[in-house]
Amino acid sequence: MRTYFILALLVLSNSISAQTPEEKLKALNIVLPAPSSPVANYVKFVKTGNLIFLSGHGPAKADGSYITGKLGRDLSIEEGYAAARQTGISLLSTLKAAIGDLSKVKRIVKVLGMVNGTEIFVDQPKVINGFSDLMVAVFADKGRHARSAVGMASLPMNMAVEIEMVVEVED
Repeated sequence: MRTYFILALLVLSNSISAQTPEEKLKALNIVLPAPSSPVANYVKFVKTGNLIFLSGHGPAKADGSYITGKLGRDLSIEEGYAAARQTGISLLSTLKAAIGDLSKVKRIVKVLGMVNGTEIFVDQPKVINGFSDLMVAVFADKGRHARSAVGMASLPMNMAVEIEMVVEVED
């Protein structure tokens, strides 16, 4: 019985790891929205060589507004985590527009997570984990990345978080 159980786990893990990033998004009930337009004089991404540099994105809601407020005053760590996850969805939308197929991702290389927090808020890593956990769920080991999670006195439009990332892609 134990051998059967181990064999079943191996088959299950192989089928999960064989899923494409797009299949994983579907399994997570995530539909990527159309990428938004830049809000100022910049572009959403720049490709140089096999690297894509994605500009800072915020936690956009379906109506085009953002999840706003300061962590430690207006929002809980859990709400910040959800905002960081939502920001990850926005970044994936832009990334897909940039490369066409998320299966081309070789690795999420570097992430800068900025948290709009009070001067005494110190749980920025717990908030940005909402983004990091999503990248690992979608890309498995390719989603593990170097990361900075820092606090900010304010962010544009009072967004709860802003995240930028660098992604290595196949040529």
